[in-house]
Amino acid sequence: MTELEPVIGLEVHAELLTRSKMFCGCAVVDSTAAEPNSSVCEICTGMPGTLPVINQRAVEYAVRVALALNCSVAETSLFARKNYFYPDLPKGFQISQFELPLASDGWLDIEAEDGDQRVRIHRVHLEEDTGKLFHREGYSLVDYNRSGVPLLEIVSEPDLYSIEQTKRYALALRSLLRYLGVNSGDMQKGVIRFEANVSLRPQGSLELGTRTEIKNLNSFRALARAVAYEIARQRAVLSAGGRVQQATVGWDENREITLSQRSKEEAHDYRYFPEPDLPPLHIERAWIEQIRSELPELPAAKRARFMAEYGLSAYTASVLTEEPAVADYFASA
Repeated sequence: MTELEPVIGLEVHAELLTRSKMFCGCAVVDSTAAEPNSSVCEICTGMPGTLPVINQRAVEYAVRVALALNCSVAETSLFARKNYFYPDLPKGFQISQFELPLASDGWLDIEAEDGDQRVRIHRVHLEEDTGKLFHREGYSLVDYNRSGVPLLEIVSEPDLYSIEQTKRYALALRSLLRYLGVNSGDMQKGVIRFEANVSLRPQGSLELGTRTEIKNLNSFRALARAVAYEIARQRAVLSAGGRVQQATVGWDENREITLSQRSKEEAHDYRYFPEPDLPPLHIERAWIEQIRSELPELPAAKRARFMAEYGLSAYTASVLTEEPAVADYFASA
């Protein structure tokens, strides 16, 4: 049988470090520590007759990320309603962006064994987070403290071809968000979550295979193990003459297997339509350029400078610049 190679793309959801939520004035609180449902209002719980208002700081942070990822920032973007029904989504829809996202067509270089590798960024868009479900024996509880928290979705092109590349991209993106000051990077609190699209194709082919999407991976360990399992599972199916079914799957951490949750949704399944309660988001070019001028030194540039100024190896410079605080301490010592 022809040798098969994996093709992987990542969707990364990152909560933004704003003081208030995306469309209301409720405080953003630590959803792992705060009293359940203690920071909620009529807007973020989806009560009838309420109107959302866009959080300007969330837009600023999103533009900051988009520029750092070398994206083209749209001067006009639209919010849309993404319709689906789940207990942690109080309105029955999520306010997101679809046809006209905030930014697109960027890239992020990651370190690879044989030099830097460029991963293309398909789009960057703003949306609101959902609530959080807690499952107990025989029943479930819902906490809406996280509902409405500003969420940035960063979607890569399928430019990753191994588990190691996937992990390096995720690490590089987390580091970038921390350097920009828009996300704490605290994986244990779920402020960054990965969704991996995995498929296999014959070695050398340019045509993509049927993909599965692994949802809500909240650690690098889970990301690596889930992708590895899904690659092996798909390879076994194809080697036996079967066909991979396009689906959304979940990762069972205890059993270390993926489990099918539902057939893979397409855009029409969500019945997207423009959010009628929000006007188009217009971003002045002058503001974009001001944000660009205020960007800090980013990890790749700092790594190159450390190598040039201090004569460090690529590995040592990479270790020292992974965390902003460590890099600052080294530079000031």
